[in-house]
Amino acid sequence: QGAPVWAPDPGAQGGTGPALPTGSGLLSVPLITAEKVTGVLTVLMAPAERPAPQRQAAVEALAAWAAPRLRENPPDRDRDGGQDQDGGRDRGGIGTLPADDQVSQALRHMSDAFFAVDGDWRITFVNGEAERLLGAARTTLGRTLWDAFARLNVDDAEPDLRSRYRRAAESGTPVGFDVRWPTNQRWYYMRLVPMPNGLTVYAADITARRAREAERAAAERAAAERNARIGELTDALAQALTMRDVVNAIADRVLPPFGASGMVVQLIEGSVIRIAGAVGYPQPFLESIDGASIHDVSPVSEVYRTGAPAFVESAEAYAARYPGMGGRPAAAQKQAWAFLPLIVSGRNIGCTVVAFAEPRRLDAEERALLTALSGLMGQAIERARLYDVEHTRAKELQRGLLPRALPSLPSVTTAARYLPASEGIDVGGDWYDVIPLSGARVALVIGDVMGHGLSEAATMGRLRTAVNTLAELEFPPAELLTRLNDLVSDLGDNLYATCLYAVYDPASATCVFASAGHPPPAVVRPGHPVRFAGGAPDPPLGAARPPFETTELTLEEGSLLVLYTDGLVESAARDIDRGMRHLASALSSAARAPGPEDAWRDGDPRDGDRGEHASLERLCDEVLAELLPEKQLTADDAALLIARTHALASDHIAAWPLSEGPIAAGEARDHVRDQLTRWQLAALTPIAELLVSELVANAIRHGRGPIGLRLLRSEELICEVTDGSLTTPRIRHASETDEGGRGLQLVSALSQRWGTRYTSTGKCIWTAQTLP
Repeated sequence: QGAPVWAPDPGAQGGTGPALPTGSGLLSVPLITAEKVTGVLTVLMAPAERPAPQRQAAVEALAAWAAPRLRENPPDRDRDGGQDQDGGRDRGGIGTLPADDQVSQALRHMSDAFFAVDGDWRITFVNGEAERLLGAARTTLGRTLWDAFARLNVDDAEPDLRSRYRRAAESGTPVGFDVRWPTNQRWYYMRLVPMPNGLTVYAADITARRAREAERAAAERAAAERNARIGELTDALAQALTMRDVVNAIADRVLPPFGASGMVVQLIEGSVIRIAGAVGYPQPFLESIDGASIHDVSPVSEVYRTGAPAFVESAEAYAARYPGMGGRPAAAQKQAWAFLPLIVSGRNIGCTVVAFAEPRRLDAEERALLTALSGLMGQAIERARLYDVEHTRAKELQRGLLPRALPSLPSVTTAARYLPASEGIDVGGDWYDVIPLSGARVALVIGDVMGHGLSEAATMGRLRTAVNTLAELEFPPAELLTRLNDLVSDLGDNLYATCLYAVYDPASATCVFASAGHPPPAVVRPGHPVRFAGGAPDPPLGAARPPFETTELTLEEGSLLVLYTDGLVESAARDIDRGMRHLASALSSAARAPGPEDAWRDGDPRDGDRGEHASLERLCDEVLAELLPEKQLTADDAALLIARTHALASDHIAAWPLSEGPIAAGEARDHVRDQLTRWQLAALTPIAELLVSELVANAIRHGRGPIGLRLLRSEELICEVTDGSLTTPRIRHASETDEGGRGLQLVSALSQRWGTRYTSTGKCIWTAQTLP
């Protein structure tokens, strides 16, 4: 028909035709001369895919070139027997052409390597390009392919190549693969096509293509690495809260990929450049540049003014660009810099400097990446700056609401710690207090307003003030919590707080406490294991229904009473029961501070008091370190108050019952005079006699029996008169003509302090005088 024909794998025709290799096809094009179609050029192709137009056109061009030449010099055949001049059978295709045939010449001079081997792996044909791979034709033709491989050390460089050839021949299926040829180190795509009498090999030089693919893969890897770095930095900056967190995140994820050795973040405050954080710079250098003016000629001021990054590749370039600062590279121990502006919402807030220890020229891609990263840095740095400002204010507010210092009292030695939550900037509602009471007693308080925020902190301040006020009224623990519960209920329906209020009396060495939803106190008695006092706590303030349960403890000299909030023992990873066991273990191992008898060993009470206080401070630190490690993030505030109790010596307490008639005042004066003499406090006798006379007279006139007198020698002289009446004495404003009503005015004028408290049997009126 005179037209090309493509036939994919036609197979054997009726079982009589030749079978083609599996997965191949035939492209046949006519051989046309000026007169007629003189024959057909058939090309065996694998895989069985229709050839591209360019390939088909090349075969047609070859046919057009070969047709007139074959016409002039046709193959010499025996028409009858199908034998060629050498007596061999006609095998068809290239194999039937003599070596000097024009088609063979075309194959010999084609741009790609082509060679063939027979069934015994002897090389039967090599073209010019194949000679570059296997060696000259005169040394390779007729020899086995394996000899050529051994001569060229192909097996050492590509040990799997020989097996690939064998598998292709045995399978009868064409295969293709890339290989790096050992003689010239160039890459080739080798196509192995099994033939009935051997194997043909087509090798195309793909070195340039592989190089392009490698460049493209390297570019893709670089892009992926850039995206990964940006993603990692984004994730790290999203989790960073403080300026230190941001600086560390940038240093960890920006400096190593670029080979940088230092970074400094400088922020603009008015007209001053302040260092917000730095890594890899000498401290003296940082101190020398902190506080520089933005109006000075410097890279930071240039970046601030232009809003564009600046890249300096060497110390010489730095000195030439900024002549007045030529000494800075040596002082900073840096040789190259990238000055990146920090732009936030269109505002330039400062500059991040990425520095290198050696001269460094950043390429365009690196500069673009650093510029892109500077945008992420700016947002994170501004957020961290605002966080630091708010966090500082929150901590200042928290410190203002907590006691500035705990009072120094003879009945207890105390130490306390407050640890704010490390997550978030909201202040918490934890508080503690130590409140001196009458009779050398002391109130120990700890509480926690549920929630975080300014509202909760303000509520905490109100509750702390309320507790101090109620403590001044000498309410017992249960009654105080009842009144505090009323206050919390009035503040709002959704407001709750926990509180533990304890009163320690050194005269009886007892502690009475009540709890509203608060964890029980830990008690450490000398020589005894740690235990938690009290039963199940009552509901928290705001949800409780009085009365509150009261617990009384006897505390030997030197016992520890440990109050804490739930933030110390409870977290997302630890329930409160496990946390309390952890606290008990920490107290058992850490609470081995010297007792009062050791602290006073040298005979200087002041040194002993300081030593015991220092031991409690260390104990607080050890407990916090054990339960809340430094790098552990906490979602709740934690407060800790530890008190070491001191009982009042028995010879510092004196008590007597008094008569209920007028003679009681005389009895009281006699007892005071005798006891102060024994205590060597005779200088206080005149005023003490006057005070006790007024108090006893007031009890006789306005109260009822029984009447008692007690003197306590503590840090001051305390005189107490008790009676069975609940009537509260009040100072009257007597007129000039009144014959009485001035007794309590006299008591107030002569004593350091005075007051009234209720007891289980009535009331107690007390006065305090300073010891000489």
